[in-house]
Amino acid sequence: MTALIITAGTAISAMGRGMEATRTCLLEQRQTLQPDTFQSPGHGYIGRVAGVEDHQLPGALHRFDCRNNRLADMALMTDDFMEAVADARAHYGRHRLAVVMGTSTSGILTTEKAYAARKDRDEALPPDFPYDGTQDLSSLPRYVAARLDVTGPMLTVSNACASSTRAFIDAAHLLATGLCDAAIVGGADSLCRMTLQGFASLGLVSAHPTRPCDAGRSGISIGEAAGFALLERADGRPRPARPAGYRLRLLGYGASSDGHHMSSPDPTGSGAALAIQKALARASLPPEAIGYINMHGTGTPANDQMEDRAMASIFGRAVPCSSTKGWSGHTLGASGILESMICAIAIQDQYLPHCMNSQTVDPLFQSDILLAPRHGKLNFVMNNSFGFGGTNSSLIFGPLT
Repeated sequence: MTALIITAGTAISAMGRGMEATRTCLLEQRQTLQPDTFQSPGHGYIGRVAGVEDHQLPGALHRFDCRNNRLADMALMTDDFMEAVADARAHYGRHRLAVVMGTSTSGILTTEKAYAARKDRDEALPPDFPYDGTQDLSSLPRYVAARLDVTGPMLTVSNACASSTRAFIDAAHLLATGLCDAAIVGGADSLCRMTLQGFASLGLVSAHPTRPCDAGRSGISIGEAAGFALLERADGRPRPARPAGYRLRLLGYGASSDGHHMSSPDPTGSGAALAIQKALARASLPPEAIGYINMHGTGTPANDQMEDRAMASIFGRAVPCSSTKGWSGHTLGASGILESMICAIAIQDQYLPHCMNSQTVDPLFQSDILLAPRHGKLNFVMNNSFGFGGTNSSLIFGPLT
């Protein structure tokens, strides 16, 4: 595949604002999930980002004002990400930078509030309701492009919980075809009643902080997050390097769609295994080369069991695995970008995070599930994301050499 490098990255979640805050949270094993006070009555625990309610978008972009775009804006303003994009824009030209964003619900909270504010149940939403700037799935990439002053190709990926992982794949295709020289890749998903109440109605929300892969796991904790990466061709036009930061290579990717069920994963794990195998093949790596896998690991009985079967069929017990959703909660369409940035931290620090909150691995599992962090040599790491409808994506990252 085309050699691709991430030259800048950022993430914001309940773990903290920015890469160093996220790193500190992992290393110090901080508890970050909190009881759901976002709605009344609440459901279990959530991963909430502080300060979103008070954050203000630039006045010229007020038509995009919603929780999702506020969260995205906070991430853009972190880790000097906007400055990194400005350097790339000056070098390549604003029309040569693409924006590929993943989200599952966009700014639907704004619609929920407008709907609840109606005086009569048959009353329509106000004619000036800013649907296109808030709830529409194109809102996020249009906001990011406007905020960063880039005019290249724009794309929204809404593949449920695999959205921002799949965004890397579509961005890689754009770069390989020469339609752009760099791509701003990432996504955002913010707290809203639809996801909180929707997952609760499916019986998938745990009454306690989520415990991925634990024998007594009982469901997910919903979270919110946003993150971005600047993806460039390694053989592109040379430009001055920025400070190292969390830089890495995108070595391989794989995707599949098993279509087993709208909300339940294929229990055999065959679709997930296919995405993993494709990523390994594209990276030209054998399974034993992977040093750590960041699992999708939602904490539901069915999802974690499926993923264990998929990984064990390829790696056996040879590769350490964990889910970091015990810190962030399940951030839905933003999971892929957040956990890709966690992979960057793992590579830089040679640190393998464990399954937070989990104490006893499900005895039926065959994979090497981490219940405590490890230090060890990491050359290549994998990030898995599996979404509703059987959409599966896997990414492989490595350090810059």
